[in-house]
Amino acid sequence: MSTTGTTDREAAGSWGARDGRETAGRLLRAATRSGAHLVAEAAALVQGWAVLADPIAGAVYSTPASAAADGVHAAAAPQEHPYCVQLPAAGAVLVLAPAPTTPAEHTGHVAATTAALLEVRGQRAAELRGEQMRLHTTLIRLLLAGHTSVVTETLGRNTTTATETLGRDTAVAEGLGRDTATATEGPGGNRLTHVTVYRLTGADIPAAHQVLWRAVRPSLDPYAGACTLLGRLDGELVVAELHHGGDDGRVLRLVSRVSERHRLLAGMAGPLPLAEMPTAHSGAAAARHSATPDRRIVPADAVGTSRLAPLLPTVPYARWAESVLRPLAPAHRHLLLVWLRTGSKPRAAAALGLSAGTVRARIRELARLLGADLEDATVQAHLLLALRAPGPDDGGNAPLPPGAPGPDRLAALPDGLLDGEAVRSWAYGLVGGLEPHLRIALACWLRHHARTAPAAAELHVHRTTLTSWLGRCAEHLAQNLADATVRAELHLALRATRNGPDDPAALPRRGGRTYRRL
Repeated sequence: MSTTGTTDREAAGSWGARDGRETAGRLLRAATRSGAHLVAEAAALVQGWAVLADPIAGAVYSTPASAAADGVHAAAAPQEHPYCVQLPAAGAVLVLAPAPTTPAEHTGHVAATTAALLEVRGQRAAELRGEQMRLHTTLIRLLLAGHTSVVTETLGRNTTTATETLGRDTAVAEGLGRDTATATEGPGGNRLTHVTVYRLTGADIPAAHQVLWRAVRPSLDPYAGACTLLGRLDGELVVAELHHGGDDGRVLRLVSRVSERHRLLAGMAGPLPLAEMPTAHSGAAAARHSATPDRRIVPADAVGTSRLAPLLPTVPYARWAESVLRPLAPAHRHLLLVWLRTGSKPRAAAALGLSAGTVRARIRELARLLGADLEDATVQAHLLLALRAPGPDDGGNAPLPPGAPGPDRLAALPDGLLDGEAVRSWAYGLVGGLEPHLRIALACWLRHHARTAPAAAELHVHRTTLTSWLGRCAEHLAQNLADATVRAELHLALRATRNGPDDPAALPRRGGRTYRRL
């Protein structure tokens, strides 16, 4: 890349057609290399700094790097930077800050030529975008099928072959090839080892895909240790960030901005080893079902993480959990965890990439292995608590020996497990203060797995009345009742604070189907 500045004659203000041709030639040669080289050449020609600022990605290219913040601020508030020259370019804003001695005509020519070349590069990238998006979707499907070596080898080949043939003058070299040069170089070298997965849903997925594609791909160049794949699978937008185990949060920030702008809901899982891509994929879907407009991105490790679990005595809790889960293989536990997190078998099937019938059949088989009615709300709450128990590496007990007593039952917790003062304080802090009719209605609704019609029938109230009461419960508790894991905790808290049966027959009434406040 040329770093030669303007000549003394140009600095003195003598600028003509020959200088314009030389300037255009230098910019054109830089543009054939990359957008970063083009912006750097523009900065050198005006003897100042240059930034291509994107409203989502921030500074796409910046020369020098320290000017990135100034360039983004100038693009957002041009009136506060009158000395800067700004032009729209390829969906972003080109900001040039020339040296005081640079002629205005020269600066204007550099800005106009650079913006035009950026537009050409953007149009060329758009022509190849459909093919590149299909490639990304294929790579994501291969990862989900377990073909991790094929994907990493493909990325490595893109570094040497596909980059030279497809991306010589486009953003392919910047977005897929050059970044994987470091990530996959050499046999047995520094290969990509981990993945972080985002799954987004919403009405504006196609537009969000285009925006996120543009925001992520050009800005990969400074982050040579990672490669981001974006694909649309079954109406969802899937983002898979491949890296070396360290997630710097850059893609998370971009996904967060796009989610807010396009009103999407997203789940996030990882970093996990690349071989566990299917687990990360299903975990992200489970987390997405806990997202709300107030919290549009939910990490998987925050879903099902009970605030109750840390309050339980570690040794009996871990021993009980290991006992009840002893008949299950790790794959069984993962299926149950996804089912309990998503709150329904069809959602679990979508998260796991299985049919709903397959999930139902497997859950019936697991119910037989566990000797429990997995359709019971209390059993489900206990099962989720068991699945979140500390394992041997987390300070819990070692696995039980083969000759240990038979497994405990899920229908009841061990004596004393929920009797501690800390647990009682947690339970009263969560559901304390609910009016009697709200408490009874909430408990009945939870027993019916959050189905309003059968709960209203048992309570002998109209569905609209019950819906109104549940809204008041959510407001009083400051909890998202649409979250299956929140409902499980509320069910346990109601049982821990129960003085008598929360029986619909005890609902305070005053004639007909009305009720009275106590």
